[in-house]
Amino acid sequence: MSDERIWTAAVLVIGDEILSGRTQDKNVSQIATWLDVQGIRLREVRIVPDVEQEIVDALNAIRARYDYVFTTGGIGPTHDDITVDAVAKALGVGVIIHPAARAILENYYTARGSELTEARLRMARVPDGADLIPNRMSGAPGIRIGNLFVMAGVPHITAGMLDALTGELEGGAPLVAHTIGAWAPESEIADLLRQGEKDHPGVAIGSYPFFRDGKIGANFVVRSTDGDQVAACVGALTAGFEALGYAVTDGGI
Repeated sequence: MSDERIWTAAVLVIGDEILSGRTQDKNVSQIATWLDVQGIRLREVRIVPDVEQEIVDALNAIRARYDYVFTTGGIGPTHDDITVDAVAKALGVGVIIHPAARAILENYYTARGSELTEARLRMARVPDGADLIPNRMSGAPGIRIGNLFVMAGVPHITAGMLDALTGELEGGAPLVAHTIGAWAPESEIADLLRQGEKDHPGVAIGSYPFFRDGKIGANFVVRSTDGDQVAACVGALTAGFEALGYAVTDGGI
């Protein structure tokens, strides 16, 4: 894998239930974490309703900007599962019943004493030219077409699909992260954080403040593809905080 190029990705979350607040999205965080390990940076997330043209427009906008695009949601057996149709429209291809997906679903339901109904067969529909992403949880596979990955909305199913993709995508060096915490107001250590990034090339420091038990504190996440630079920066920040009178908690508060 290349240590120089920064590979990027976007996530398109599809579903009225997310926008309504009835369901809390968990896929973005698990995809972002997985991408970091693959050496790919998540750069953008969009959430769109179950409206075909809105999915098409969003997909075409982001797939032109990033190396990889992941969609979550809308690939089930019901009438409002329109992701496959929208993806096919965005790519300018037709929709087919994938023979391998059909066989997987037939075996899955037969083994459970059921049958492959027309509704369930919808889960074998893919944009023409697509490959399958294995789904050991519920049978219905995910879809890969070029650098676009169409995944389930159910988080544990998406997790299994990500597991199946591990090591399959081209990326850069994995991101290394180290967290420290201190009961310190951000305003009093802002210059120290700025200097930490300046003195350690390639390092980014995220600051996440909180208010607990009447006290102000923050956790600081130091990130880089260079583990030595991360360690050096953490050491410098720790010394700087302690010099200002703030005890540091390794791993965060």
